[in-house]
Amino acid sequence: MSNYVRPIPGTAFLTTPSEVIPVPTPSTSPDDPLNWSKRRKLVSMMCMSLFTLSSGVCTASIYSILVPISLQTNVSLSTLNQGTGYMFLFLGLGCLFWQPIGQQYGKRLVYIVSLLLTVASQVWAAHAHNTSAHWIGSKIFQGFVQAPIESLCEVTISDVFFEHERGRWIGLYAFMLMFSNYIAPVIAGPIADGQGWQWVLYWGAVFCGVVSIILFFLCEETNWTRGADFKEEVVMTPFGGTGVAAGLAALEEEDKKSSAASNNSVANGSVISIHQKTYWQRLSLLDKPRPMMLWTMFVRPFKLVTYPAIVYSGFLYGTGLIFFNILNATASLIFSAEPYNFSATNVGLTYLSPAFVSGVLGWGAGHLSDFIKVWLARRNRGVSESEHRLWILLVYLILVPPSLMIWGFGASRGFNPGLLILAMGLIGGSGTVCATASVTYAIDSYRDIASDSMVTLIIIRNLVGFCVSYGITDWVTNEGLEKCFGEATGLCVACILPMFAVIWFGKKWRVKTKERYWQMVDESRRSGMAF
Repeated sequence: MSNYVRPIPGTAFLTTPSEVIPVPTPSTSPDDPLNWSKRRKLVSMMCMSLFTLSSGVCTASIYSILVPISLQTNVSLSTLNQGTGYMFLFLGLGCLFWQPIGQQYGKRLVYIVSLLLTVASQVWAAHAHNTSAHWIGSKIFQGFVQAPIESLCEVTISDVFFEHERGRWIGLYAFMLMFSNYIAPVIAGPIADGQGWQWVLYWGAVFCGVVSIILFFLCEETNWTRGADFKEEVVMTPFGGTGVAAGLAALEEEDKKSSAASNNSVANGSVISIHQKTYWQRLSLLDKPRPMMLWTMFVRPFKLVTYPAIVYSGFLYGTGLIFFNILNATASLIFSAEPYNFSATNVGLTYLSPAFVSGVLGWGAGHLSDFIKVWLARRNRGVSESEHRLWILLVYLILVPPSLMIWGFGASRGFNPGLLILAMGLIGGSGTVCATASVTYAIDSYRDIASDSMVTLIIIRNLVGFCVSYGITDWVTNEGLEKCFGEATGLCVACILPMFAVIWFGKKWRVKTKERYWQMVDESRRSGMAF
């Protein structure tokens, strides 16, 4: 181990006047995902995107046909929305199970098993309309088996890409997640009209089955234990040129040491090999054996509740989910009623608006996040702070509150449907901004425990989503559209404004958690569980 002083988590020496420094420092092995070729990284992102798209479609396919389902099954609209709420709750709680499995045995295994179980959940839900309890039970099962979509993909991205590259790929993930949730209702409407609402679920099962086969042959394992050739990241003082100069000198010294590293070292029970795995070796469903750490990985997310940056990230992500759920719960209700009287197909087509906006903002916000990260680091004498990721929330603050007002007041007063569809696009599509900001902030703050922190983040996010989904029908019914969305507008502003306090105090929070963080990282490295 290096003699460097342990750095503040989330503070990194990222730039020189002429280049960006790769953070974290990769190992010497060609099988380290950070060292993969561009092609292997792109294939990995393709598989991640397909998993997110197929699994996400199944979570959202019934949004535009809730009214027809209720009419044909005699299950109340309130119960259907409560089922969605329970699904979101277990999409979060399920991470407590799947995330440790992914760390212990491999993310590739979890992706494929999750898709196969999703196939079963879709078939069950198609027949789960005899009683309210049957429907809610199917939604709980669906949420549990689809939980990897919430927290595993972000960690896969952090496994494969450096800090200054993550924003654009987190943006892609956020886009695929949102796009899947918006394109599903578009497709569901015509299917429900032509084949019946059950076939919406059957086709979702077919899609997941096909993608599971693709992932079996193309998805590589991204778990990588940094053992013998692990190098501490460059540490510097972030206050002036002296710190940067010291950081550059340290970096040069580390590069000289690494060139003399052994090509066949054993550390913490793992072998660092210069030989690249063959294609057939990559198809193994189980990652290499590790000491049993399932209980430790299960408990950690509860410990991370004491990390303010992670709790805030979960709350921020939940903010986007609040208004996403309000939109989904009211779209079919508004457009199916007077004066619009849209069919299930036409209600579904309205989701093309947020699907398009999520694509523009998801990819754009990711690139903008990376640009701001590097630009602010250069202005800060080469030092990057994780709070730099939060400035893109200004986009959300500008777009969403006015759109909520238009959606609620416009629907109440019978505005032109085109204006409502525009507002719908901005409300739903802007969720990618919250997702990108929250996930990149959490990962940049505590990179070496990203897998654990994602569980805490998602549980907090989905608890927020569950509360809103559970009560949204009564909220709208009791308050009326105008008052409900007036309150939602104020809530949106109140949820985003704390970003300024976090930007100001965030580093102080990270300093206070520094010792606990590094103790946790050391525990993972000793067990071969640090990625």
